[in-house]
Amino acid sequence: MTFFFVILPSRHPHGRLEQFLLGALCAVLAYTVLAYLALPALWSHYEHQRGLADLPMVTRTAQGIPGDPINVGLIGDKRDVLCAMQAAGWLPADPVTARSSIEIAGSVLLDRPYRQAPVSPLFYLGRHEDFAFEKPFGASADRRHHVRFWKVLDQGQEKRPVWLGAATFDRGVGISHYTGAITHHISADIDAERSLLASDLEAAQMVDAKYQVTGVGVTLTGRNGGGDSYFTDGEVWILRLVTACQKRTAPVDVIPSPPATELKDQIWHAVADALTK
Repeated sequence: MTFFFVILPSRHPHGRLEQFLLGALCAVLAYTVLAYLALPALWSHYEHQRGLADLPMVTRTAQGIPGDPINVGLIGDKRDVLCAMQAAGWLPADPVTARSSIEIAGSVLLDRPYRQAPVSPLFYLGRHEDFAFEKPFGASADRRHHVRFWKVLDQGQEKRPVWLGAATFDRGVGISHYTGAITHHISADIDAERSLLASDLEAAQMVDAKYQVTGVGVTLTGRNGGGDSYFTDGEVWILRLVTACQKRTAPVDVIPSPPATELKDQIWHAVADALTK
């Protein structure tokens, strides 16, 4: 017995074509929304401080090597910054001199205190830091919390000066992986140091409000000027300081980021928890 198979043409060729074209249009629209609206919103949300939009978000060493990333900012004049940092328990670092260099070497080698030990200079926008502060950790200057600040705007959105800073934790003295010079090595979780500084300032009632602006972006395998690895959600937390050292008794106002950025932060926190385990 012989069987014959006949392939019948589609009864609705135009319907299938319309479905294909509709699907292609939906794909193009989805791509356009994702590529030109949603994803850019993850990285760019300068609406709170538009004057920062074109600034770099990484410092440089004296040799021009990319250094610590910018991860914190302050709003206020010089007196506001100095008063707030003192109230939060962060001490101004001594300038780098022959005497302070000998003292920090003695502190590390002999395990003795030096609460205002100098920090090596970093450069941002072509100049070294305007302020450097530290918070002692342990018996010597071998380990310490520290932050450098640069004044970047005379007047920001709040009509007050804006300072950007790089906060890191020195976990010990060693040799630079890039130059062989003696330096402090930093802890990889720089977001934790940013959080500590913000918490200290808030606990001292020195902060009116806080919000995020975009920094270096999500970074899993960054390297600073000494070759130390770091990871970060890539955001800069801006803290609006009280004026004239008048403590704020009410809770700090938290100005929200765009929804896409908040979603990204939630995902990142899960990743960061895994990295720190």
